Amino acid sequence: MRKDKPSRTAYKVALNLVTLGSKPGMDSILPPGTVRATEKLLVASGATCARTLRWAHSKRMVSIYESFDWMLPGQFEAFAHRKAFCEGQVRDGIGAGATQILVLGAGYDTLGWRLASEFSDVKFFEIDHPATALLKAKGINAMGQRDNLVLIAEDLGKQKLVDTLKSNRQWEQGANTVMVAEGLVMYLSPEAVRDLFRQCFEVSGAGSRIAFSYIPTGTDGRPDAGPWTGLMLWLQKVAGEPWHWSIRPEELGLFLEETGWANAPELTGPPGRHGVEFYAVARK
Repeated sequence: MRKDKPSRTAYKVALNLVTLGSKPGMDSILPPGTVRATEKLLVASGATCARTLRWAHSKRMVSIYESFDWMLPGQFEAFAHRKAFCEGQVRDGIGAGATQILVLGAGYDTLGWRLASEFSDVKFFEIDHPATALLKAKGINAMGQRDNLVLIAEDLGKQKLVDTLKSNRQWEQGANTVMVAEGLVMYLSPEAVRDLFRQCFEVSGAGSRIAFSYIPTGTDGRPDAGPWTGLMLWLQKVAGEPWHWSIRPEELGLFLEETGWANAPELTGPPGRHGVEFYAVARK
């Protein structure tokens, strides 16, 4: 990621969701209110304008996204399934006793803002790089801040997650927590991913879980994005947000065990690949 500017990927994912809102059938997959809240956030933060949103909503933009399925088969619709997966894990976690939610690399995600008013006795935390987080905070303030939503602007490449949360008076060390790492770990180095899971284990209590998406490793040892992997990896590198980490699904259990967690495939729903990603849940 370019450290001085808001994440391009976060912005593209948000616009993708807006376009998905105009695709027939997606309203039955996307969590209710997601598209409208995303639109409001993008405009209120200054990340985009109403004219761009109108274009994103157009049938032509839906067709453009669908035409790129040759490069990343199924990835367009997979963003809707990924949002549904993450929100489902948060709701299930709260139902199982979680009192804290932590969204890592939140970007322009609206889960915390939307659910904070519904679950007033649960604390929602978001952490992202200042370049993105401060812009988002501007939008959240304009939309209406929630008393139980805490936005943290921090570069976790410079400040450890453990130290960041311990210094926050509202964070309850050892509480049952749901952590969400949606579309994040592939951008981190292998060492950083391992360290992140270990730190998440340290700051959370019994019963906690991490819901995350990841890209599998191909036979050539690179992240596998399908038949056009080479082109996709090059495009990510040119955009300044390259993919670094991937793992074979059959190796995930051991990786999680080494960081203190247990793989919980029974919580993920139907197994298999969604677009270029797999979804997973680690449980403490």
